[in-house]
Amino acid sequence: MTRPLPRPPLRITRPAILAALALAVTLLLVLLAMHRPPICTCGTVKLWTGAVNSSDNSQHISDWYSFSHIIHGFLFYAAAHFWLKGDARRWALPAAVTVESLWEILENSPIIINRYREATMALGYSGDSIVNSLSDVGWMSFGFWAASRLPAKAIIALAIGFELMTLALIRDNLTLNVLMLVWPIEAIKAWQGG
Repeated sequence: MTRPLPRPPLRITRPAILAALALAVTLLLVLLAMHRPPICTCGTVKLWTGAVNSSDNSQHISDWYSFSHIIHGFLFYAAAHFWLKGDARRWALPAAVTVESLWEILENSPIIINRYREATMALGYSGDSIVNSLSDVGWMSFGFWAASRLPAKAIIALAIGFELMTLALIRDNLTLNVLMLVWPIEAIKAWQGG
């Protein structure tokens, strides 16, 4: 029995990049129509904010949750790599941007904002600024690009490292975030708040 040849890595082409940028502009327009604040209501735009339980969280270019968005890119790359076939593989990046953009729209809807307030440690969460939402799509795209360039073992190690780092430093990560949104556990919420 012969082993199947490994699939070639996904290529990120110029048309795919242009389509992804057009989708990001569409996200911008949707968020404006949703009356999301363009920047932090504090009136500044910071490159990094590390205060998780503050009004600056999810308002600037990067924060602790940027690592989760990079992992989104890793996961979207893996899904596209294994599931897309033929010509569809050329459009993997715009497909990933579409999924991430839909999440950003949903994440900034009242139902998810209220869910975060009720079920997670994000007690005063009021949604993302547009700068943060677009940056989240950018961080996901960076993760997607990195996954297209690095060996799978390196991407897996980075994802585990990011999850463990944010777990240790802020008591939250992508895994806990999803778990607490879908099936909140009071003991985890108390530990995160402590």
